[in-house]
Amino acid sequence: MTSQKPGLHPRNRHRSRYDMNALCESCPALREFITQTPTGEPTVNFADPQAVKTLNKALLMHFYGVTQWDIPDGYLCPPVPGRADYIHHLADLLAEGNNGVAPAEATLLDIGTGSNLIYPLIGVHEYGWRFTGSEVDPQAFANATAIINGNPGMSRAIRLRRQKEASAIFTGIIHKNEQYDATLCNPPFHDSAESARAGSERKRRNLGQAADAALNFGGQQQELWCEGGEVAFITKMIAESAQFARQVKWFTTLVSRSENLPPLYRALTDIGAVKVVKKEMAQGQKQSRFIAWTFMDNARRRQR
Repeated sequence: MTSQKPGLHPRNRHRSRYDMNALCESCPALREFITQTPTGEPTVNFADPQAVKTLNKALLMHFYGVTQWDIPDGYLCPPVPGRADYIHHLADLLAEGNNGVAPAEATLLDIGTGSNLIYPLIGVHEYGWRFTGSEVDPQAFANATAIINGNPGMSRAIRLRRQKEASAIFTGIIHKNEQYDATLCNPPFHDSAESARAGSERKRRNLGQAADAALNFGGQQQELWCEGGEVAFITKMIAESAQFARQVKWFTTLVSRSENLPPLYRALTDIGAVKVVKKEMAQGQKQSRFIAWTFMDNARRRQR
């Protein structure tokens, strides 16, 4: 009998345990990282950053048809099942204005797409959506470009835009007369480098790593922290979103901590959001969520 991970979206391809043999067939490089659990099951050492990156590569190849994928050392290596969950729950949100069916043609904006390009890669494969990815970091931008160029057909579905103004989110990225069905974002959630390091140390201890061990998921400064942390970043996003109220159906962002929601809800009330939605997600013991807001009423969202 196949056991399922609790909480993942019904359409998430990662609800069952990883079939390491099948993943090794798709990505032979994974074989050198396979170890055995005490019960003799194949697994990888999740404290080894190379093993985690190669597992990600195998998942993207096996489930999403991504033939070429890599990230530079030290950049964020995202957990694929959780990222896929955001895409599927977002599809449900868009389906609410489309007779209950996820739209076959949708245009999305991924804020801070990163070197890994994870949301566009999953969204293109699962729903055939078109993506614009914004990125402020030049090395991340170059790597995401290489992923697009290395996978046939991706350049027709995914385009990248450099965010030249580090303090801006939508400004300079959403062009005049452009329309988007939704934006999505995985914001930096720490408020300082010290907080980010403390979070990294907790993860190292939980994995039984030495203090000087490389962190398995990595992350650059702009990926992990910003002044004021998650609340400050999303509050700025909310304020800026009002300028593009007629060009975007749904603005959405992950919120890592539930205690951060009240100030964000207040900001959304103050800015005049017509509707605010919270989507709860869970991967094993890890709880997550994203919030979505719109400045359009139901009729206008359906017309778009």
